[in-house]
Amino acid sequence: MFLMQKNTEKLVEVLTQVDLFDPNHTEIVGRMHAGEEMQDPESFTKGDLIFPSGETLPRCWTDVRYREH
Repeated sequence: MFLMQKNTEKLVEVLTQVDLFDPNHTEIVGRMHAGEEMQDPESFTKGDLIFPSGETLPRCWTDVRYREH
């Protein structure tokens, strides 16, 4: 799965989808897709990521108390 980093608008390949779907985790491990060489995995804050279409991540992926709203 690919997401986009808000500030750089570069694609990030999500390597830990379990962390992405778990609202208790604030970071995911991913790999930046920029240039021709494969980048090393690094941590990305979920709050800095959006879908490539520009949509924000679902609240149930980022907010532990999403059912209370």
